[in-house]
Amino acid sequence: MRCPFCGNLETQVKDSRPSEDGAAIRRRRSCQECNGRFTTFERVQLRELMIVKRSGRRTPFDRTKLERSIAIATRKRPVDQEQVDRMVSGIVRELESMGETDIQSEVVGELVMKALRSLDVVAYVRYASVYRDFRETSDFAKFLGDEGLSDNEDT
Repeated sequence: MRCPFCGNLETQVKDSRPSEDGAAIRRRRSCQECNGRFTTFERVQLRELMIVKRSGRRTPFDRTKLERSIAIATRKRPVDQEQVDRMVSGIVRELESMGETDIQSEVVGELVMKALRSLDVVAYVRYASVYRDFRETSDFAKFLGDEGLSDNEDT
């Protein structure tokens, strides 16, 4: 593993243990050259997933991009990183278990929407506003009405 500080290829594993959700191995490493310490995570990848965009373009599935979009939706919300990590791992497992290597981008979006709705309603609406391309306040009002998220509900 290359050291992120000096680029040296000689790093040593100091400690290995399962991550909190059990979906990865967390390794503490030390660089032989600069003595820098850093953490890496190893995850099982069952198959190489390709995302098929609306335009028909195919791109490799990027877990980091999924994590980033969820982090934006949950920013300044009472959602901790462990909850986000579990949610992302669950979505990835579901995608891998579909048995297909080509996944429509809409499928990923709907899985994220479903998971966010059960995690945090505000994050769900934030994500939906980008995913569904809301352009006016009436788009929000229609979405909230369609989803049963009216002002008089306790959410």
